[in-house]
Amino acid sequence: MSLAPVPLPPLLAELRQVTFSYADRVILRNITLALPRGKVTALMGASGGGKTTVLRLLGGLQKADSGQVLFDGQDMGRMDARGLYAARRRMGMLFQFGALFTDLSVFENVAFALREHTDLSEALIRDVVLMKLHAVGLRAARDLMPAQISGGMARRVALARAIVLDPELVMYDEPFAGLDPIALGTAAQLIRQLNDAMGLTSIVVSHDLDETFRLADHVIILGAGVVAAQGSPEQVRANPDPLVQQFVNALPTGPVPFHYPGPGLAEDFGPVAGGAR
Repeated sequence: MSLAPVPLPPLLAELRQVTFSYADRVILRNITLALPRGKVTALMGASGGGKTTVLRLLGGLQKADSGQVLFDGQDMGRMDARGLYAARRRMGMLFQFGALFTDLSVFENVAFALREHTDLSEALIRDVVLMKLHAVGLRAARDLMPAQISGGMARRVALARAIVLDPELVMYDEPFAGLDPIALGTAAQLIRQLNDAMGLTSIVVSHDLDETFRLADHVIILGAGVVAAQGSPEQVRANPDPLVQQFVNALPTGPVPFHYPGPGLAEDFGPVAGGAR
């Protein structure tokens, strides 16, 4: 007796055959990828491969040259300003290094989106902010300024700010960059716990291979503007693609070159230099 295949969770967001360029530089080439609802998806790959561009497309900050960027079945590229505004309210974003407002306290940083996008009373804003700060372990730091907290704490404040409107999708751009091992482990644990407790869908752009592979349900590796591999962490580690193996094993040589593409040595320095080894 054969068992029916287990259906995949419905998708919250996806890119379908998306191409995107900055001027004449192609960043993404006809890529297709999906974010399963309720899961943590890791988006990885060498620098310059288009990871942050994917986040900008999902947030409607950029429009694809061709293809579709879908959020809950709706094409972000076809939305008017009102539609984009409504879609973005269902998203949260944690920027690299937190990007806190330096002249606002921890409390006011987290309260900012509530003041901008809701009509909640000050009493309710206080309760919501303190609940979100408590979720990241920083309720007692509410009155501190960003200059008075560590980098790891700033990242947690930024996470509280990203979830203050109870979004469905949270996007993390390098959430582990510059963190010490303790702060990094805390940040990864928070992403996992909040994703599961709040029923979020998360996409994590990261270069921290070990921590991200432990955290993620689904991994996508980008390389040279295309999807080189996607699947479970175990499936991606076993993928024989040379670019994937170079990335997951931190190999200095492989499809990702050391030198930025450009003119040969002979063109810059003459024929003698061009023949040098």
